Amino acid sequence: MLNHTIKNVQVSSSNAISELDEEFDGLYSILDEMKGSMASTIQQEEARKIQALKDQLNQCSTALESSEELLELAAQSLDIKDPVEFLKAATQIKDRVTMASAFRISLKPKVSDSMTHLMVDFALERRMLQAVKFLPVPKAPEIDLAACLVADNCITVSWRMPEEDSRIDHFVLEYRKTNFDGLPRVKDEQRWELVDYIKATEYTLSGLKFDTKYMNIRVQACNKAVAGEYSDPVTLETKAFVFSLDSTSSHLNLKVEDTYVEWDPTGGKGQEKIKGKENKSSGQNPLLKSNRRSGAPSPKRTSISTRSLPRAGRDHFTGESYTVLGDTAVESGQHYWEVRAQKDCKSYSVGVTYRNLGKFDQLGKTNSSWCIHVNNWLQTTFSAKHNNKTKTLDIPVPDRIGVYCDFDGGQLAFYNANSKKLLHTFRTKFTQPLLPGFMIWCGGLTVSTGLQVPSAVKMLQKSENGLSGSTSSLNNIAYEHLTGSSRVSAAMNSVVCEGVRLVCLDPGGV
Repeated sequence: MLNHTIKNVQVSSSNAISELDEEFDGLYSILDEMKGSMASTIQQEEARKIQALKDQLNQCSTALESSEELLELAAQSLDIKDPVEFLKAATQIKDRVTMASAFRISLKPKVSDSMTHLMVDFALERRMLQAVKFLPVPKAPEIDLAACLVADNCITVSWRMPEEDSRIDHFVLEYRKTNFDGLPRVKDEQRWELVDYIKATEYTLSGLKFDTKYMNIRVQACNKAVAGEYSDPVTLETKAFVFSLDSTSSHLNLKVEDTYVEWDPTGGKGQEKIKGKENKSSGQNPLLKSNRRSGAPSPKRTSISTRSLPRAGRDHFTGESYTVLGDTAVESGQHYWEVRAQKDCKSYSVGVTYRNLGKFDQLGKTNSSWCIHVNNWLQTTFSAKHNNKTKTLDIPVPDRIGVYCDFDGGQLAFYNANSKKLLHTFRTKFTQPLLPGFMIWCGGLTVSTGLQVPSAVKMLQKSENGLSGSTSSLNNIAYEHLTGSSRVSAAMNSVVCEGVRLVCLDPGGV
């Protein structure tokens, strides 16, 4: 063990020396490059000044030659005896002297011979080089809890260094989900997730699913050589409504997996075949046997009903109630979840219900359930339902539907999950715990849970609280039962699809 450690020390030392050589070679290279660049600047300045002086000297030489010609002309003019001719010659000499360039040229050098403006002083750099030491381990950052924000399933974390450190290269942020309040535990059921190479002192974790009550956060600073100690971890509350779909009581024609439900036309038939064999051997009532051959019996036409073994305290939904409920009830507070339907989904409902929803009951057709219903069979209809009353929603059906439930405030609102546009609001007083409820026929639904109430929804709810409720409007709408002429137009619509006869008893249902 000790020999192995000695070898590791030797290897590490060799690597450190190699890295040191590389750093100094890089420094030498930079200094050589800077020296060459600065020397080139000095040489260019020297060439510029010399050329300027040479040009000035050439101008002076040319002017001097012109001056010699004038002197010779002046000497010849002294020999003229005629006063008029002499005056004329003197005027010509005066004009030429005035125009001569030699008398306008300055003999003062245009440029200075000094090069002091290109001198350097490396005293500061020398002191900096003399102060070069091995990189220290960065100190632990300090998370500013007051500046941290949890909203819209995003967590913004802000931190600072205890003292300025220009050698910090980047930060590493780690987060871990937990259900324990207070200081983070050394051992937890969740592992740390890592976000590396953060250049700023703030970072936003987005697109999170809040399926635990809290989130542990910690940050560490890194320089080029080493990472420092982690900051003191903080615990942020990430409370949101989390539930799964309850397969133990869902309709047998529904295939349920956690937060996904799909209509399966063979599911119920497979169960009926098994039960049929058992009941045949025990002397099954022929009336019940006949009803099973013609499809799931309606509660209004059949006095004998099958009953699966009770699970989770209730029977499976059956008949035309292709229903599945959430496994967690809303008993207080404000909650939000979203639903996305498959594009080819023929009919589905999204809403809430009390626990007493009967196994034959459909969402929205009892006084203890509220929902919005989408029917894409033949033509698309969009409506809100409660207590067997329907209100048509004359708006496009969104790809995703957001459900907002304020239990204490007595509000159930549905939103376009993409644009956060309000679709419909029920207002009532909830007297029992609510279960998320879903009905599906020919297609599938995906439920997104662990979502906080979006900020846009909170703002809209504040403005909506001053408006009148929509439940009262539903209560004043007379639901059109199948009587008289309506019975003729809606009675027993039948569709034959791939050899299977589907009977629609209620145009507003599934």
